[in-house]
Amino acid sequence: MYASTKLPRTSALFISALLGGLIFTSCASSTQSANKALPPSAPDGAVNSAAAPASERSSSLKTEAEAAPIARSRPQLIKKAAISLTVNSVDRAIEAVSQIINQQQGDLIGLKQQQPKSDNPRYTATIQLRIPENRLEPTLEELAKLGTVESRNITAEDVGDRLVDFQARLTNLQKTEANLQKIMDRAGSIRDVLSVAQELSNVRESIEQINAQLKNLQNQVAYSTITLNLEAAVSSTSPQPALGLQVQETWNNSTHSLSAFSVGLLKLGIWLIVYSPYLLIFAALIYGFSRWRRNNSPRLIQTPESTRSE
Repeated sequence: MYASTKLPRTSALFISALLGGLIFTSCASSTQSANKALPPSAPDGAVNSAAAPASERSSSLKTEAEAAPIARSRPQLIKKAAISLTVNSVDRAIEAVSQIINQQQGDLIGLKQQQPKSDNPRYTATIQLRIPENRLEPTLEELAKLGTVESRNITAEDVGDRLVDFQARLTNLQKTEANLQKIMDRAGSIRDVLSVAQELSNVRESIEQINAQLKNLQNQVAYSTITLNLEAAVSSTSPQPALGLQVQETWNNSTHSLSAFSVGLLKLGIWLIVYSPYLLIFAALIYGFSRWRRNNSPRLIQTPESTRSE
């Protein structure tokens, strides 16, 4: 009797413990899932901000948007530079400039050399070169090493608006060309076809002109122009030329003077031959006038002494 009543109590205690363990496990798992739902680094202020009114959230977003930097397009600049140098030897400087142009992947546009003269004893040269825009500053630094920098300046012109304008006009004309091509394909009469063809030709001509201007402007932006002025240093005393050079110079001057005098005489003879008829007429007039005056002049009256002598 005692054993029968003890067994049900033991089973009831075991069932109660099992149910308690299941409840505790389910509570722990629910707590962990709740903690995983929230971000681990979110402070208490984030929860409060989520519960804040919509007007406050919109104002905060607007403030963040104003604080964010605005992305700007790169300016399209046409850069031109000019640099003047005083060098010891202009010829060696020109050779060095050619090497710099090859190193910087540029092009030589123009070269003008002026040899020393009596009025200007300095040997000068002017070089124009074209360099990629991103190599402008390194090229100027290399050129400055060739001699003493007398002057240096850089000018830049922003042509971004012109590029955008050309691109927009080109896009509109291309759309117009496509529409005219569709109209031409559907045109029925010859008159309509010719009219549309003429308009299509005008639009294509405008496209070619704007495209050429656009490419030219883009090329000027991509490549910068440098004007380099070279001038040789002049010593205070100029050496006197040798005796042989002086004799040769004198001989050249004398022969040149003789040839010039001979040419002058020849020209004078040609002028006299051309005007010889007028000279003959003028001489005949003078001779006739002298004969007429001699014949019409009064004869001398003979004196009595001359008569007696006779």
